[in-house]
Amino acid sequence: MKLKLLSLSVMAIGACGVLPTQALASGYNFGSQSVSAQGTAHANGAEAADPSTIYYNPAGMTLLDGDQITVGGTLVAPHSSYTDNGSKTAFGASTGGGNGGTFAPTAVAAPNLYMTHQLNDRIHLGLGIFVPYGAQLDYGNSWAGRYSIESIKLQTLNFNPSISYKLDDHQSFGFGVSAQYMKANLQKAVDVKDEFTAAALLGQAGAAALAAATTGDGTASLNASGWGYGYNFGYLFQVDDHTRFGFAYRSKIKTNLSGTATWDYSQAGGAAVQAAANSVHATSGASTTVDTPQSASVNFYHDLNDKVAVMADITWTGHSAMNDIDIKFAQANEGDMVINEKWKNSWLFALGANYKYSDQLMLRTGIAYDQSPVSSETVTSPALPDGDRYWLSLGANYKLTKQSSIDFAYSFVYVKPVNVNYVDVCSGSLNCAYTGNGETTTGSYKTYLQLIGLAYNYRF
Repeated sequence: MKLKLLSLSVMAIGACGVLPTQALASGYNFGSQSVSAQGTAHANGAEAADPSTIYYNPAGMTLLDGDQITVGGTLVAPHSSYTDNGSKTAFGASTGGGNGGTFAPTAVAAPNLYMTHQLNDRIHLGLGIFVPYGAQLDYGNSWAGRYSIESIKLQTLNFNPSISYKLDDHQSFGFGVSAQYMKANLQKAVDVKDEFTAAALLGQAGAAALAAATTGDGTASLNASGWGYGYNFGYLFQVDDHTRFGFAYRSKIKTNLSGTATWDYSQAGGAAVQAAANSVHATSGASTTVDTPQSASVNFYHDLNDKVAVMADITWTGHSAMNDIDIKFAQANEGDMVINEKWKNSWLFALGANYKYSDQLMLRTGIAYDQSPVSSETVTSPALPDGDRYWLSLGANYKLTKQSSIDFAYSFVYVKPVNVNYVDVCSGSLNCAYTGNGETTTGSYKTYLQLIGLAYNYRF
């Protein structure tokens, strides 16, 4: 009874703990790194409105005078529901259970901090600290898809020191490096009865009796963390004081996650059931490597007049890097697991505008279409029932004093309904037959999100 399929399921979600269901952009990107950008649906990569340009295009730092700081955060209120359409165990029986209740948190906050310093007329230095990925879901232990996942929580933090250089009156270049920390926690149910049933069919002595004695599920949990490193750069071309074009790139970041996989069979049945399961599925170390995707964007900004500015952004994200995930276990009798997500690359298209209502107040708005990288419902995991997203944003900047201002943004994000027909699979081992796992989660998701952002800006 080796833990091939169970380990695959648990570690796949652990490795893909960076795959947040309630992420704000396609795939597992958090999606909102700046309140001023959120107000334009992230169309303002060439605007360089404040130090958050470090994230979107570091070349924009050359447009910021003196020393500046932006401290902000986005409050996310997800609204998501799941309807089960007949999820089944590995033996084709109904998994039972409900629809997961209110599995998304009421609200989650993601902070960010950006600082820039003008060294001289040509060189600017900057530092960005932000949350690039994040997730928090809790379906509970009685929902129909519990053998795929019960709960997941992802926390990430990126430190992004940057430098920009003004080549001449028209051209600027910026470069940054990233140190990114990830921490993933997840839990899933273990189908103990089917595991022993599979073992009995293969002739293991006593397995049938253990299956009959099994009265509940086991649980498997993973805690893993690690660091990854990458870089980004940007280019800005100013046609004149009112028009500019930009290009920005962020590299793939390879993150090595390591931690502990733990199994608990205290609710699965009597002492014999617990002893048999624990004798094989012992706590062990686990590790894997996750590649967060590279991205490239082109952006445009133009002042139509003294009151109105328009802007646009097109971003390509290389999600196909999320393909095979090789999972290694410290326990000697556990072979490597390979997860095939089969993601596809995706595009984001955004249009935005600013309106200068007065010397103190600027209004913003924007719309965006963000493609999902998930290729089909058969590879749509309950850990990421991702769909195409449509953004509508409103925002404002209000000057408190000559040196300070606040930004506000509200966004409504509609996610195209998603069907899930996901099967836990096991790759390349006869031991897969011993696990009795392999649930098929079949259902549909409906999701929308509301985002409220607030930031404080100060010029020294």
